[in-house]
Amino acid sequence: MMPRIFLFLVILALVKHAYLTAAPLQKENESLPEINPNIRTLIKTNFEQLSKLNSRSRYAARSCKEIRDRYDQREDGLYYLTTANGLTYQTFCDMTTAGGGWTLVASVHENSIYGRCTVGDRWSSQQGNNAARPDGDGNWSNRNTFGAVESATSDDFKNPGYYDIAAEDLSVWHVPNDFPLEHWSLAAILRYHTENRFFSLYGGNLFNLFRQFPVRYNIGSCTNRGPAIPIVYDHGDRESTKMLYGPNPRGEFETGFVTFRAINHERAAMAICSGVKPTTGCNTEHYCVGGGGYFHPDQCGDFPSFDWDRLGKGGGWSASKEMTESAVLLFYR
Repeated sequence: MMPRIFLFLVILALVKHAYLTAAPLQKENESLPEINPNIRTLIKTNFEQLSKLNSRSRYAARSCKEIRDRYDQREDGLYYLTTANGLTYQTFCDMTTAGGGWTLVASVHENSIYGRCTVGDRWSSQQGNNAARPDGDGNWSNRNTFGAVESATSDDFKNPGYYDIAAEDLSVWHVPNDFPLEHWSLAAILRYHTENRFFSLYGGNLFNLFRQFPVRYNIGSCTNRGPAIPIVYDHGDRESTKMLYGPNPRGEFETGFVTFRAINHERAAMAICSGVKPTTGCNTEHYCVGGGGYFHPDQCGDFPSFDWDRLGKGGGWSASKEMTESAVLLFYR
């Protein structure tokens, strides 16, 4: 019996020693360590931003212009829109340029300047250079959607607003690849918009415009192109626009316009000539984006032939590095 009592006392002594030597517990009235004020501010800021974004989901509107007019929202950023059929989606609203109310509906991003209508060339063709598919993927005139708004400068993007919104004008931004959304406006190498309500003549958006002017192999002359609309510059000007393209193309176009369905010598149609109107030349693949799926083999792609010289085919036709490595963002209002 005695050995068991002795063993119990030994164990009790060891437990007491461990308790006394352990780190002391916090006293009842002792305050917690103070949180770093910067961290506290960051937590508060993040919470407030999330709350603000969540509150925007309650707006009922089909465009950023409706959100501006109906809810008096004047801050650039992400908002939620709803289509006529009740589909809700998220996009970026430019609420400051020329009075605001611009809805981002698409971006054209060249994932590989050396690819020739390969995977990722959604605005031309992912099926290769194929005469049997003159419309390529056909995304300029269909209801396909793809990409995410936050990665619009890192990949192609198209949301339901592209075909759902009844707009009057177009805004175009050229933003360097991979820039985060909150810096798009400041980072843009070129920003401009139309203000003559030209969309009212073409069904209210690019979807309907390109259904009237199909982007496909065209048997007509390269002068048989779509409308050329005058633009107002928000960042950049006529001269800086000219310098974004190669020295040879500069003699073929006039700056200060956005042009649709521009035909080239090979009778392929580019979708948009950004900031320029072809005049005396037909080499539109060097300064226009998007189009069908049938080009000269060395031209096919979302930026068809912006890097011609680096392929060793001649001199002076390549667009600038800034233009080649920027995404083209398209807005409606």
